[in-house]
Amino acid sequence: MNLITLTTDFGYKDPFVGMMKGVIYKINDSATIVDISHGIESQNILEGAFIISKSYEYFPENTVHVVVVDPGVGSTRRPVLVSSFGHFFVGPDNGVFSMIIENDRCARVFEVTEQKYFLKSVSATFHGRDIFAPIAAFLSKGFSTGSFGSAIDDYTRIKIPAIERKQACVRGAVIYIDGFGNIITNIPRVVVDELIQMGISPSNINIEICGQKINGVRKSYADTKEGEPAVIINSFNLVEVFAYLGNAAKILKAHKGDLVEVKF
Repeated sequence: MNLITLTTDFGYKDPFVGMMKGVIYKINDSATIVDISHGIESQNILEGAFIISKSYEYFPENTVHVVVVDPGVGSTRRPVLVSSFGHFFVGPDNGVFSMIIENDRCARVFEVTEQKYFLKSVSATFHGRDIFAPIAAFLSKGFSTGSFGSAIDDYTRIKIPAIERKQACVRGAVIYIDGFGNIITNIPRVVVDELIQMGISPSNINIEICGQKINGVRKSYADTKEGEPAVIINSFNLVEVFAYLGNAAKILKAHKGDLVEVKF
């Protein structure tokens, strides 16, 4: 349990991430800390939920994942600890773990009430350092989940975009835009696989986004013309719109939440 990951919207300019790591090492100097991302869009809980839901499974069981995307810091929102799929998740009760909990009927959520595991002085503006980092450190030393508080079932849930199936069409939305400008949707690979099983060629599957129609599903990023928007199944097993050696989001003027339709 010595492995701890960090996911935040803190960015890389300020010392906040380093401070959290310092707190962890003071409590458990044998911990190993891995940064998943500190580039989550500021205060975007859904984006934080998406990134941690697609990242945690690549770590060993018993890894402790700290997620701090916390626009309600200092308010009455609760700190929580989640046990799910053999992993532990620490962060604010604002729905940032919704995607993980939704997929695990056996997930357990604990409200952290034992303040003896916090730093002695808790700032109203930096619970990542003063609450979540020390909780993670104690967890990584083998403390049980029940040591921190009691299980709850009234934890916060956020609305997760869902796909909608219609005749000859599957409707979804842009859920994330990565650093390359690739447009990641919430439409899963299984939608395309089902169409192929029905005898529809990948070249006859069309995607409409931002008023443009894109023909076919490509096998690789290089399987198209430079700068031309195209579609691929990405490493998250989701439908993605990209532009080879270009920025699809800028070309299409796409934004998170935009409608995406797979037509056949």
